[in-house]
Amino acid sequence: MGATFWPAGIIGAVAAAGAAGSAALGNALFDFALNPKARRSIAQRINAGEVDGADTSAYAGDPARQEARAWFSAARQSAALPARDGGELMGWYVLAPGASLAAGADGRPRVCGGTHRYAILCHGYTGRPLDLAPEAYKAHQQSISVLLPAARGHERNADRLIGMGWLDARDLLGWIGWIVEADPEARIALYGVSMGGAEVMMASGLDLPPQVRCIVEDCGFTSVRDEFSVQMRNLLHLPPTPLLNAADAVCRARAGYGFKEASAEDAVRRARVPMLFIHGTADTFVPFWMLDRLYAACAAPEKERLAVEGAAHGLSSSVDPERYWSVVGAFLARHLG
Repeated sequence: MGATFWPAGIIGAVAAAGAAGSAALGNALFDFALNPKARRSIAQRINAGEVDGADTSAYAGDPARQEARAWFSAARQSAALPARDGGELMGWYVLAPGASLAAGADGRPRVCGGTHRYAILCHGYTGRPLDLAPEAYKAHQQSISVLLPAARGHERNADRLIGMGWLDARDLLGWIGWIVEADPEARIALYGVSMGGAEVMMASGLDLPPQVRCIVEDCGFTSVRDEFSVQMRNLLHLPPTPLLNAADAVCRARAGYGFKEASAEDAVRRARVPMLFIHGTADTFVPFWMLDRLYAACAAPEKERLAVEGAAHGLSSSVDPERYWSVVGAFLARHLG
């Protein structure tokens, strides 16, 4: 991909000079990466199959995945959460077999029956909850209730700017509370892939309630700054510095967070629940080297890592499903009971 791949707005901003050029560049890069309403965006390029290392069609024809999507589309129920910054955040849930919702003595929903085991599944950048239908289906078959929030800037929450896992991690506290209010005996696992993996790692450093028993992350990035630096080189063929500084300033003004502070690597240094780290060795979209840094930084009382040989981005469960689900299943069984 050469210069013809660059969005016209970025080319114009690069050509501009001085503070006005820097501001224009920052806004162009911000919209390209984080504004779902932008006329040109990374999401459009990924969905068109034009981004190296992010092949969204790699498992589209998998019959098992199609079966899981059909199940999820039929079984899912709508979930809503008041957002910290106003309005509502939307998601989906499916209760485990034998579990049901009923009004408690205070009139609020309560989960009756079931195993009190839950998994919150967090999807990736440009994705949607339906992408994790196979994971939800496997959990449901193990009598685990599943909740799949839509990330900010995605699917039912597409009216918001993309939070790259950082803002979504704070929203996870609300979704966890949503489960705990309905079932105080809940035992909860957090699971995320790609941006969702970064999201659950970023949540690991927050004040999680005791109902959260473990975290599984698959191919999450070390920080938003690191990941955007990779994509600046690979996707736009532009130097990260000082260009990302301009976009960072815009992100702080428009979305309320900075790229460097949005760090999964810093968050896992405060982790207090068991964590499992997974990454494919052939991942170039979120480079494999990030796994070593994240695992080394993690301060969890128990931690594991799984490197899947030859797996590209987000494809570890497809490349070696037997090993993947054996490790993930055993980890969840130990910590969810």
